[in-house]
Amino acid sequence: MTQPSRGTAPDAQGLPSAGAARRRRAPLLALLGVVLLAGCGIRTTSVPVDAGPAPSRVSCAVPDEEASATATASASPRGLTARVYLVCSAQVAGVNRSVRTEGLDQLGVAVLLLRELQRKPRGGESSAGFTTAVQGDLAVEGPRRGDPRGSLRLSAPLGDLPPFALAQLVCTFAGTGAGAGSGGVLLGGSDDTPVRRFTCTGDLRTDPEAAETAGTAVK
Repeated sequence: MTQPSRGTAPDAQGLPSAGAARRRRAPLLALLGVVLLAGCGIRTTSVPVDAGPAPSRVSCAVPDEEASATATASASPRGLTARVYLVCSAQVAGVNRSVRTEGLDQLGVAVLLLRELQRKPRGGESSAGFTTAVQGDLAVEGPRRGDPRGSLRLSAPLGDLPPFALAQLVCTFAGTGAGAGSGGVLLGGSDDTPVRRFTCTGDLRTDPEAAETAGTAVK
């Protein structure tokens, strides 16, 4: 008696079983899927593709602060609100911080504001995308002999500051008790480079290379 082939076991009527038919259809279905994908312009791949993280967008606006955005320190140089400039989305922008500068001289105000710039943003500032480029070990002191009155000196050369750090310092100091009047600040570094007058310009706030040529000589 002839034994049936194992590959296509017939049923009682000599026809292939349902399981065998399904096995024969599977390659055809796979081939059909490849053809359909090719027709849609999609290339098949056997390697997982990492598309990277989804792009993120930051608002650069602290919640509930828009209404008080004009309450800058320049309006009240000895008051309780200071406009501290932080880095967000490749530019420098201001946020309101509560600080007490009453009774402080120019250097005292500068030290207080420098500490605010060194403080890591948190809460709404962090959520909005703000960071700081001002180093934690940076210090500020008063003028040296021969410096113009009202000058401030940093503990590092101005040229060694990270991108946007000078813009943060200038824009935060200018117009406050740490400034030199007329919306500017007289600032120098730890080297022998003369003090220069800086103002918070649009180029300084948006161009990381603007610090190299910013400032004007003090006559």
